[in-house]
Amino acid sequence: MGKFQSLGLWCFCLFFIFSACGSAPSSGGSSGNSGNSGNSGNPGDAIAAAQAALNRMDGGGGAPAASSGGGGSAPQQQQQQQQASVAVNTSRSKPAWVDSVDSSYNRAQFVAAVGHASDRTMAERNALANLVAIFGQSIYADQTITNTYQETIRSGAVAGWVDDINMKNTIQISASMDSLVGAEIREVWFDSRNTYFAAAVMEKARTARIYTDMIRANQTMIANLIAMSPTEKNSLEGFSRYQFAAAVADMNVSYGNLLKQIDATPPDGLVSGEFYRSEARNITQAIPVGIRVANDKAGRIQGAFAKALSDLGFRSGGANARYILDANVTVNPVDNPNNPNKFARIELTANLKDNGVTILPFNFNTREGHTTVSEAENRAYAATERKINQDYANVLKDYLARLVPEKK
Repeated sequence: MGKFQSLGLWCFCLFFIFSACGSAPSSGGSSGNSGNSGNSGNPGDAIAAAQAALNRMDGGGGAPAASSGGGGSAPQQQQQQQQASVAVNTSRSKPAWVDSVDSSYNRAQFVAAVGHASDRTMAERNALANLVAIFGQSIYADQTITNTYQETIRSGAVAGWVDDINMKNTIQISASMDSLVGAEIREVWFDSRNTYFAAAVMEKARTARIYTDMIRANQTMIANLIAMSPTEKNSLEGFSRYQFAAAVADMNVSYGNLLKQIDATPPDGLVSGEFYRSEARNITQAIPVGIRVANDKAGRIQGAFAKALSDLGFRSGGANARYILDANVTVNPVDNPNNPNKFARIELTANLKDNGVTILPFNFNTREGHTTVSEAENRAYAATERKINQDYANVLKDYLARLVPEKK
């Protein structure tokens, strides 16, 4: 049975496969996206293309760095050869593709765009950005979903859900991309004054094979994620597996939209992530959570926690439930000889446990005062109730959003 772990989503703004590394300039792009493409190929093609795109965005369009060892991976060597082969054209005669990229790369076979800048690296990045812009918004997944997918794959936490090594590598490497997989810089021209022009080109047939491989690899991962017994399913682990399946499904929809735009047919079985997200919500409604509070006052703390859990769809559970919210409250007087009022400090420790193991701690403490000890304590309990009402549901919701299924 799989385990889950909680991962933080990184906050830097790194777009997934369809994002540009630089902002797209307002001029210099042209493209074509008509014609038919095949959709079957070797998964190794996707791996090589994905790594090539990563190397290109990391290293720009300059000459490859010298090797420090006995040779890199095949995809890295392939990219170095490509960079070395794309020499800068310094002819005084402007190539036809600079003003009309379709004159060199016909729309039936290619999608292409031109970018320009004062240095070669930025010209290439702008060309890639313009190529991305051709496809519009339909190939973008929600940014939160994209980040969830990207960072989870990069962490290696879900590697066990795909057994085939080629599929596993395709998923892993594609999650590192910041540009269209299959896009490449084909030509660079310097106008002998102060501007570089670059042509970014994507061959439709090859791109169709790559994205079809990526969709199929993701579909295999989804099938493995949701294959479980009812006991496994009705747990936070089951919730995490359906939740991540939803993110993967949404990425597949965006890949499928790209295939349609290059006149290729996506694989059968593409399903919106909402299908799996809905089932994840159903799972929470099948999970009972027991609540134990030591030193409560008239059930106030237990009631606040019960409301927070109910708001997220969880059922109330008994003392023998698998999941228990185990809380303890302590209240102590606070001496303040320079103040005539009485003060009380309250400390709350609340641990959500899975079969006795803490999976989510929650702590709070504050000090309240009044003219009497009893009223100071009453205010301390009231402050703790407010804290739970304001924060606990969001803390738990954030924890659930970060759950990642891990197969050992």
